Amino acid sequence: MITSIERKIKDWPAAKATILGWQMVGGQMVFTNGCFDLIHPGHLHYLAEASALGKKLIVGLNSDASVAQLKGPHRPIMDQSARALLLASLIFVDLVVIFDQATPLELIRTLRPDILVKGGDYQEDEVVGAAEVKSWGGQVQLLSFLPEYSTSAIIEKIKAG
Repeated sequence: MITSIERKIKDWPAAKATILGWQMVGGQMVFTNGCFDLIHPGHLHYLAEASALGKKLIVGLNSDASVAQLKGPHRPIMDQSARALLLASLIFVDLVVIFDQATPLELIRTLRPDILVKGGDYQEDEVVGAAEVKSWGGQVQLLSFLPEYSTSAIIEKIKAG
């Protein structure tokens, strides 16, 4: 059972090959990215909504080093293997790719998705990779943001007891 889930987690070359195969069959490839540390209902809502925009949903996952760089030395709470496995277990996630960089720009350029998705807490001009995706005829979608869910807020609540 876990093996079938783990098959959804790929390195960059394998991810690119998988996506090329999917594109030959047709349908739009949707890409989003994030830290996804302590997955919560806001993440689930967002990923399900992103998945509905195309045929396959590809999730770029910040590596442990990348999360620590963005969020601080005490993050992530869950290591990249656990976060990748949780994401891959979701029925609406088709592929998970870990990236070490501070932004997913290089990964986006490598995978060339048709649709780039970010949460509604972003403006389109702030979305890393938006110009690149548009340059090859793709589109950028901003999805609803559920402010009542936040990994940082959950962590603070746990700390407060």
